[in-house]
Amino acid sequence: MNKIDEASLENAKKLFSSGDIHSIEVGTVRGLQQIHQYLFEGLYDFAGQIRKQNISKGNFRFANILYLEDILKKIETMDEQTLDDIIDKYVEMNIAHPFLEGNGRSTRIWLDLILKKNLNKIVNWDKIDKHLYLQAMERSSINTLEIKTLIENNLTDDFSLNTIFKGIDASYYYEADEY
Repeated sequence: MNKIDEASLENAKKLFSSGDIHSIEVGTVRGLQQIHQYLFEGLYDFAGQIRKQNISKGNFRFANILYLEDILKKIETMDEQTLDDIIDKYVEMNIAHPFLEGNGRSTRIWLDLILKKNLNKIVNWDKIDKHLYLQAMERSSINTLEIKTLIENNLTDDFSLNTIFKGIDASYYYEADEY
C-alpha cells in the first residue's frame, strides 16, 4: 500500500471513530464530495472536487465530462426506498465516477450511509471476495444482478466500529493491484 492509500485509510477510519460521519449528507452528490474530501484532504489537490476531464479504466470510459453535471443531478434524484433502488443508484454513481481518483473507496462509504438510513443495514465488505466484487462491478453497467446478489447476501445490522473498520480495510484491498 502506498503512502496516499495508508493516509486515506486512516482518514476513513477517523471519519467513523470521530463521529464526523454523522455530519455527512446521505445519498447526495454533496455527501459523496464530503466523504471524498475527508478521505483525501491534503493528499490530492482535487479532494472533494468533481473532475473536469474524461477518465477511463481499461477499456471502460466513465461518464463524459460534457454530461457529468447533468448525470450527477439525475443520480441524486434516484429512489432509495428498496435495496434494488439503492444498488441501482450506487451502480450509476460508479459509472459516473465523479472524481479523478478515490471513487470506489468514497462511493462504498456513501452506499453504506444510504443503506443504513433506508434499510438499517450496511454491507459486510470483508465477506465479499475481491475478484467477485470487481467482476460484478465491471458488468454492472449491463446487468446489476451480480452486484445486487453479492451485496444482498452480505448485509448486516452490526454497526460496530470493528465491523466498519474491517469493511474499510476490505474496501481498500479491493483497490490494491495485487490479488
